[in-house]
Amino acid sequence: MTVTGFQAAFTSSAPHGILLALFIVLLAAKLAAEICERLKQPAVVGEVIAGIIIGPSVLNLIQPNDVLEALAELGVIFLLFTVGLETRPSDIFKVGRRATVVAVLGVVVPFIAGFGLLSLWPGHSRIEAVFLGAAMVATSVGITSRVLSGLGLISSEASRVILAAAVIDDVIGLLVLAVATSIAGGRLNYFHLGLIAALAIGFTVLVIIFGSRVENRVKEPVKNLRFEHALLMFALVLCFGLAAVASVIGIAGIVGAFLAGVALSEATEGTSLHVQSQALTEFTTPFFLAMIGMKLHIGLFLSGEVILLSGAVIVLAILTKLIACALGAATMGRRRAIQVGVGMIPRGEVGIVVAQIGLGMSVIGDSVYGVVLAMSIVTTLVAPPFIKLVFANEKRSAEARADSGTV
Repeated sequence: MTVTGFQAAFTSSAPHGILLALFIVLLAAKLAAEICERLKQPAVVGEVIAGIIIGPSVLNLIQPNDVLEALAELGVIFLLFTVGLETRPSDIFKVGRRATVVAVLGVVVPFIAGFGLLSLWPGHSRIEAVFLGAAMVATSVGITSRVLSGLGLISSEASRVILAAAVIDDVIGLLVLAVATSIAGGRLNYFHLGLIAALAIGFTVLVIIFGSRVENRVKEPVKNLRFEHALLMFALVLCFGLAAVASVIGIAGIVGAFLAGVALSEATEGTSLHVQSQALTEFTTPFFLAMIGMKLHIGLFLSGEVILLSGAVIVLAILTKLIACALGAATMGRRRAIQVGVGMIPRGEVGIVVAQIGLGMSVIGDSVYGVVLAMSIVTTLVAPPFIKLVFANEKRSAEARADSGTV
């Protein structure tokens, strides 16, 4: 079979084409993850690189399609749900004030930097500057969560601040995006923005405060259900239900999935739910990470100006999140503040979504779209090794406690 024939087989919408695509994505992602682990690098880096290699930019074996997009969405949903299971509501309340400061600084500083840079850069409109700022606001908690879960440090103090800040960040980022799209549409609807803010904040607070109480009451009735794996099925229904509500409100579905896990965290201690959800996560998350890599189009970077602008945006994206969020967590001490700052760096799929919205509204050009893609993917790739580095002491301490049998 020719190369063209292979490409046709992998991109076909026929059942065998879909199965071949699933096979090649999962195989490539896990092989690359294994190589990275052997090189003492986070597996997430390998899975994103695998997507770049098999995607349109390099081998062009796989084209993003609806099936892969759906699996990618499931991957990040299950990932954040599993992370939520490891996070008690009380843990969020303990870090709530600090996480709010981290999130606000982590939104304001990158937005101003991105907006200011493109406003001063020749040949770009004010609305493009707004969308670039909005893309730089986002934090992809899925990437950081994946690395911290792999290190066994998802329950550390810095991790809890990162997770809580990322939820708040998503709510604020939603409002920034709503403002950007309103401006692009030629009109700023303050009532609509206020309604979105109220719904988003109300939904998040209600689930965190009352979710675990409700789950404790339904725990016994669920155990008495007669179909197989009743607790897992109930958890998945809750996960998808809250994710759907979050999407309807306008915030990312992953926030709803995370909150579903938080609501179940106390009620499911000592059950098999954590192990079962982890199995789902390990299967689907590689599709989420590979899809990020597959969306990079190297052809957009043939222009020297685009390369120069991309470099400037990437440096700003890394420094503004790192410095702003570390300042927000300064009361935790220098080491933990740096951990928080590094953990908030990756933009991942969230920045790509913002770019796609701007391109779809015809308010940003291909060059700005390419710059945002580069920023999203490079921050995704550089963050995991740095996360592993700054959390190295915690990792060693956790391993020492495990060896000694202490908690």
